[in-house]
Amino acid sequence: MVEGKNIKPLKLNKKNPEYKTVKRQVFIIGSKGIPANYGGFETFVEKLTEYQKSNKIRYHVARMSNKHARYEYNGSKCFDVNVPDIGPAKAVYYDLLALKYCISYCKARPAIKEPIFYILACRVGPFIGHYKKQIEKLGGKLYVNPDGHEWKRAKWNAPIRRYWKLSEKLMVKHADLLICDSKNIEKYIQNDYKQYQPRTKFIAYGSDTEPSKLMDDDSKFKSWLEEKQLKSKSYYLVVGRFVPENNYETMILEYMKSKTKKSFALITNVSEKFLEELKIKTGFDKDPRIKFVGTVYDQELLKKIREHAYGYFHGHEVGGTNPSLLEALGSTDLNLLLDVGFNQEVAENGAIYWNKEKGNLANLIDRVDNMDSSDIASLGVIAKKRICDWYSWEHIVDEYEKVFLKSLKTDY
Repeated sequence: MVEGKNIKPLKLNKKNPEYKTVKRQVFIIGSKGIPANYGGFETFVEKLTEYQKSNKIRYHVARMSNKHARYEYNGSKCFDVNVPDIGPAKAVYYDLLALKYCISYCKARPAIKEPIFYILACRVGPFIGHYKKQIEKLGGKLYVNPDGHEWKRAKWNAPIRRYWKLSEKLMVKHADLLICDSKNIEKYIQNDYKQYQPRTKFIAYGSDTEPSKLMDDDSKFKSWLEEKQLKSKSYYLVVGRFVPENNYETMILEYMKSKTKKSFALITNVSEKFLEELKIKTGFDKDPRIKFVGTVYDQELLKKIREHAYGYFHGHEVGGTNPSLLEALGSTDLNLLLDVGFNQEVAENGAIYWNKEKGNLANLIDRVDNMDSSDIASLGVIAKKRICDWYSWEHIVDEYEKVFLKSLKTDY
């Protein structure tokens, strides 16, 4: 049984399967599925379907599951892909099974014209040539979101990093269009793979600036603060994946050097191995200001937590437009970002930047710790305007629909 808001079991009419539709059929592969619980790609697909404007598009969305359900959610057709737990290769196998299903779906419905197969991330490059031939026979096109530099992530060993780099190269080679959520990623694709003359399109990730539906005195929020021993506007915050390339070590060490009396709350899905490494390298467990507070999946509560943070740290240096950064800019006034192109591109002058040199972030914390409240509020206004003007979900979905509805013979 599939549960959740806006979900309906999908009833198929065997006498008249959906192959008489004139809608553009878009098959989305690579997210863990919708409804979204957490994760950038999952939230993207959720919002793409939730904010859909055009009735000329039908989305089909794969979901990684141990079930075999087919259901409708936000007007999109969703299907489960049951994948055995085979370690790091699970995501690769999942993408391949989902792609195979989508191709079979189109083959069984010969009246479907010009389907689009949109693959999120570059996991299946060594296999994509085989499937690209089948997509071409269907009159379809392969679109790819290259995501960030997966091959740079510290969690992968050398052989897996080589696989990711090769896979990225082959996905770029075979893609008819690469939709990049960062201008820096688009530039990288154009420069590093110019031998393939890749067709690219920049469409950012989305967010919003709507305040949390929870009131400041909501019992849920007050209880969370009390449980975590935090006080409104007296904590710095970070939200993100618990991986080395997000610079937790630098942020913690620099925070410990600072003189601030405010707390540092880390909302993240803790890996015990990495946590132990950080404990040895930093000794953070001896600093009562630093609090690992677990995960928060309630989006309204998380937004309220962001709104009441004194400041937000962002240490991501691998990837494109990061969802947690957009959410911070839309909710938190004072944002302290690692000084890399990805982050500058998004926030521009709506944030303050730091680098990884020893003492740099610690000095910045001491400087902003007593920053004038009007200056902080001004930064917040600029940050929210950036989100409203360029990163609203309405704008992002409109850009995607224009791309999906174009003739597949059109050059971008």
